[in-house]
Amino acid sequence: MTQQLQLAELVAACRWLGAKGWAPATGGNMSVRQDTQWCWLSESGKDKGSLTESDFLQVSIADNTAPSGRTPSAETGLHTLIYRLFPEAQAVLHVHTVNATVLSRLVKGNRLTLQGYEMQKSLRGQSSHLDALQIPVFDNDQDISALAQRIHSGTSKEDLQWGFLLRGHGLTCWGRNVEEARRHLEGLEFLFECEILRRRLEVL
Repeated sequence: MTQQLQLAELVAACRWLGAKGWAPATGGNMSVRQDTQWCWLSESGKDKGSLTESDFLQVSIADNTAPSGRTPSAETGLHTLIYRLFPEAQAVLHVHTVNATVLSRLVKGNRLTLQGYEMQKSLRGQSSHLDALQIPVFDNDQDISALAQRIHSGTSKEDLQWGFLLRGHGLTCWGRNVEEARRHLEGLEFLFECEILRRRLEVL
């Protein structure tokens, strides 16, 4: 797939999630891989629902620098971490949905366990609702470099195979193409909403 087509697909995904209110107030950030050395990442401070291809900056996967001199997203280091850990990763989506933000604060410990939901099969490699999915949850940190290092050193690649939650912040997920990243985002968002409702009803 050409770089232009990848960016076009990512822009379409950004407008889709923007329409859903999943990246409010210019929050969130999205990227696609160019090759082993570079990715294209959304510029800081832009409304994600109205992005164009010119709003994405070329960023070094090795050191997070942008040759253009423009400012990429504050969470650049989380995107490049995924690209370094997973050569197959082609797209990363970071959103601030209400469900992901609230549920991340309800989780006790550093894992969210999801089990018994048919929608678990929206995630790559999952074939049964009986599996217990483990989504890592990390404490938020304004020092993104330190946060990325903590995620890298404290979690196995297997744990990060779909994405992770930042407490009180949101969800970062990825895929082998934009379509898969988008499917993982939508599937996880559905699961998070179900889990919040289940927990609420249990205490009634």
